[in-house]
Amino acid sequence: MDMQTKYDVFPEQAANIVYVRPVAVSELPEEVQEQAGDADTLYAVHNAEGERLALVKDRNLAFVLARQNDLAPVTVH
Repeated sequence: MDMQTKYDVFPEQAANIVYVRPVAVSELPEEVQEQAGDADTLYAVHNAEGERLALVKDRNLAFVLARQNDLAPVTVH
């Protein structure tokens, strides 16, 4: 490993990476929109296969949720 390499997660956690991305509430099914209240954006947590694991109101909450489940969250733009 090059000493200049920077990891947001340790290499051994690579299998546990999940992706956090913002989702416009307007793009979600109507029943989810109703539950979103006045939020315009929610944050989705996805596994490497693209399966949505969670949908939360706050980006920080998405990261906490992932870490509490021994997952390594990264942001998707």
